[in-house]
Amino acid sequence: MRYKATLTLDDAKKMLAAGEAEAKRNNWEIVIAILDDSAIPIALHRMDGARPGNPEIALQKARTSALTQRSSKIWQDWVNGGKISSSRMPILPVQGGLPIIVDGQCMGSIGVSGVMSHEDEQVGMAAIKAVFPTATFVRPGD
Repeated sequence: MRYKATLTLDDAKKMLAAGEAEAKRNNWEIVIAILDDSAIPIALHRMDGARPGNPEIALQKARTSALTQRSSKIWQDWVNGGKISSSRMPILPVQGGLPIIVDGQCMGSIGVSGVMSHEDEQVGMAAIKAVFPTATFVRPGD
């Protein structure tokens, strides 16, 4: 039998708070989505002022990272580099989605939407690192 760590609602709440703090420091109005490793939502947080489309985009970025256990930026780079077949997959190849990988195991993902994609990712990284300081954003061997 295989055992693995899982994200809890308490973990998600802490990540939301850390992500919101990072966004507020930068005067950004964003949405944060946190999913488990099966891409099932655990939490969604929409800051005041975030645009109506941001929740769905954050969910799709997080879904991309949960299901593929890769950052959505990797997919963006592949599509931009000419790997067009990647764009036909059920993913959103736009930076801002990150897997939450601790001790080589993907526990879930975070997706952020609302500002420039690299800024979305900045919020996601801050949120993850606040709760899981040893987390990485790639699996060993990737």
